[in-house]
This record gives sequence, structure tokens and C-alpha cells, in this order.
Amino acid sequence: MRFSMGIPRVTVQRQMNLGALQKARMTGQSRPSWTVLFLKGYALLARETPDLRRAYVKFPRPQLYEYPVSVASIAHEREYDGERVVLLSTIKCPERSSVAELEALIHAARTLPIPEIKEFRRALKIAHAPGPVRWLLMWFGLNMARKRAHYFGTFQLSVYSGLGAESLNPLTPLTTLLNYGPISEDGSVNVRIHYDHRVMDGANVARALERFEQILNNEVASELAQTGAFPDALIPGAAS
Repeated sequence: MRFSMGIPRVTVQRQMNLGALQKARMTGQSRPSWTVLFLKGYALLARETPDLRRAYVKFPRPQLYEYPVSVASIAHEREYDGERVVLLSTIKCPERSSVAELEALIHAARTLPIPEIKEFRRALKIAHAPGPVRWLLMWFGLNMARKRAHYFGTFQLSVYSGLGAESLNPLTPLTTLLNYGPISEDGSVNVRIHYDHRVMDGANVARALERFEQILNNEVASELAQTGAFPDALIPGAAS
């Protein structure tokens, strides 16, 4: 939060009709989570939209840095020491993974013991360091271009729609954060991109959201239609 609050963040929202994707999702025997579908769609969008792979960094000098591929940062609510905490896992090149593979990765991050997830171990280790040490590590991690994507990702996905709610002003130190509200039975949903105004312009984000809707209803829906029910064997702990 310390680093997120200093970013000039703006939000653009689009009401989408994801009826085609909803139909494709409901057809298969196994239904991938909406988180996975939005993740895959946004990764495909970022592959063709360079703005979404850029970041404003300050070391060794202020500059915009463009990454060749995306690294997704996914927020998970886990229980740790008797309390609910939010921990982040990363997925490199999600655009190259199938929906089934992404589902397996997210399922693992949500269910495996916390010490078995390297990003979780690192976050908890840093959390025990004194404040000045944490702040210094975070500053360098966020402002050294190549390290930034490795440790923090290029975009973040954080949602509460499964709880029937939506966040209107989430914070992140990354260039963009994607979230969406509850999805109705006909597939209508409010989708938002919260972006760093130093990196992107609102008109570009609005056009990106329009294209995002097309990707979800076409490319992602087509993948679901072609694969049908994805193999349970890809999901740790799933019944055979």
C-alpha cells in the first residue's frame, strides 16, 4: 500500500455482455472459474496491446520499460496463523497456457500448504523484516525493470465477485489491475481496468476493454468449445 498510494491511478469501466463465453462455460462437464477465463483473456489482450506490458520505473533513471511477455499477479485469500491474509502468486506467460493449465496453477495456489508456494514463502519472509528494510527491497524490486516483472508481475487480477461484491478502488503498484463484479445469468458484468496514468491514456484503456470483450467471447469461448471438459488430472487433488 505504501507504494501503491503514490501512483496516479485512474479507472475505466465497461459493461460487458459475455453471453457467448457463459454459454461455452456452461456446456462443458467441468466449468473453469471466471478468474481463469478473465486471466487468459487479459493475457491475450496484453500480448497484442503493448501499453499493458509497460511500466514506469525509476532506476537507474525514470523511464517506461516494455516487457516482451506478461507476468500475472493473482491475489489469493488464505488462512495463516488463524487469520485470513491476502497473498500473491505469479504466472509467467499466461497467454501461452491453456485454460486447463491456468486452472491447475490457481487451484494449487489456493489449496497447497502456504510453505510450498515460493511467492508466499518470500512474502512472509520479507514481512518479518524491519520496515526500512522492507521498503528498500520493495523500492528496488519495483523500480529495477527486469526484477519488477519477476517478483511482482506486469499486471494484477483481484476480484470479490464470488462473494457477491466488487471493489471500486483497489490499490496496486503495478501498471494495471483488472477486476470485475458479479456475473449475471445472461453473462452481463461490469469490468474495470485500473491503470497508472503515467503509462497509459484513458482512451487506449477504453479501446482495450472493447477488444477484451471480443477476446473473451471469441478466442477464450472457442478454446472452451474445442476442449469441452478439461482433464481433471491437471488439477491437483481432483478425483479421477
